[in-house]
Amino acid sequence: MKVLAAFLVNTAFNFAIGLLVAKFLGPDQFGRFALAMAVAMLIQTTTVEWIRLVAIRFYSQKSRAEEPALRATLDVTFAIIAVVLAACAVALMLSGVTFVLSNALIGLAVGVSIANGLFDYHTALIRARFLDSVYARMMLTKNVLALLLTVGGAWIAGSALMALTGACLSMAGSLISARAALSDEEAKPRLASLERALEYARYAMPIVAANILYLAIAFANRAMVTHQFGFAETGQFSLAFDIGTRLIAAVGSGLDVLLFQIAVRAQETHGSEKAREQVATNMAIVFAILLPAGVGLWLTLPSLEQLVVPQEFRGPFGHYLALMLTGMFCFGLMNYAINPIFQIAKTTRPLIACALVACITEGVLINLLPGSLDASRFAIAQAGAFAAAMIALLFYAATLKPRWPRGRDLLLTAGGAILMAAIVYPMRAWTPGVVTLLVQAAVGGAIYLGVVMAFDIAGLRGQAMRLVRGR
Repeated sequence: MKVLAAFLVNTAFNFAIGLLVAKFLGPDQFGRFALAMAVAMLIQTTTVEWIRLVAIRFYSQKSRAEEPALRATLDVTFAIIAVVLAACAVALMLSGVTFVLSNALIGLAVGVSIANGLFDYHTALIRARFLDSVYARMMLTKNVLALLLTVGGAWIAGSALMALTGACLSMAGSLISARAALSDEEAKPRLASLERALEYARYAMPIVAANILYLAIAFANRAMVTHQFGFAETGQFSLAFDIGTRLIAAVGSGLDVLLFQIAVRAQETHGSEKAREQVATNMAIVFAILLPAGVGLWLTLPSLEQLVVPQEFRGPFGHYLALMLTGMFCFGLMNYAINPIFQIAKTTRPLIACALVACITEGVLINLLPGSLDASRFAIAQAGAFAAAMIALLFYAATLKPRWPRGRDLLLTAGGAILMAAIVYPMRAWTPGVVTLLVQAAVGGAIYLGVVMAFDIAGLRGQAMRLVRGR
């Protein structure tokens, strides 16, 4: 539970930091910041994300003791890639070649990709060993430093450059704070193996390739919005996407922090069939929590926008987020409910085909949808692309003959979300504000929680009772 609590606190910090950075930078500088962060995430995913995925899937307390070559291989590989990236960034800075973003912003984007990749890799190692206290300390340190350095840089300088510098330093500081727990004396560099690295890469690269294609969709949309409407509109578009994605991902990732490692442990100790059963249970839980979270976000959007979104972003924020929300929900289901089927089975190549479906759908929709005076066409196309990819992923998953969640749980989840929406929807017409938001959250939460407890959806009632008895 410490891991889940730490993740929820991390989510709250990320939400606040994103809004504060947008407020202090303004639409134009935030547009540059958002585009640089998109570049950083694309670089990270392309180069080092696979190392994190391998750590989550194969590293554990048992493998740490019995296979030190695993950690040594991952550490050495990451170090080599980081050096190559840094050299490429320096070469770019000295080349004189120019892009839409300045070379300084691109160089910092490379720095962010290395720092964030290193942070994500080490938190994956900590999660795999179930070191809850260390995980919580790393998250808290990173967020406090980000509040001081990233937000502070945006506030003092009003510059995307300073905000990105603060982001790099905050992640580096978090790693320093947990250096003792992160070290592994047995994983000596001489144990690193090229053969092992290639074996791990074959497992993770299809997942990485799919994620690159999804990131490319988001990056291409921001680039096209910048080309057609300028950096200010990119800032408006990006804030809605970033905040909505973070909120949906916060719910899914918070569950994934616990559930996927449980499935991996089940396979390690009880075999593949037990792991498949656990994945089916995990899918039901993710759906039972992610669906009402997405519906609740849409229901409370007017009040959330009024209360937390900076003045210059209001209006476009709610408009774009409403258009993209369905796609965000589908993307969350793909990552946290459906992808584990392929990861446990170690059959990840179909993920690339589904990402290609998303890219094709995006291109078709952008060309078919009528033009507009803002970026609405890109928001709708992006949502449609993610929805198409989820449908394709379900078809591919069916070919593996997995254990599926009970239809009863899925139907009751949908019914509970519909009932919640039907009762809370009239409140959307109320004057946005704190009172409206609190009433909507209380009424909607009580309705859905009542349905969950009455019908024990996805076994959540039983788990809650066991937790209460344990305490």
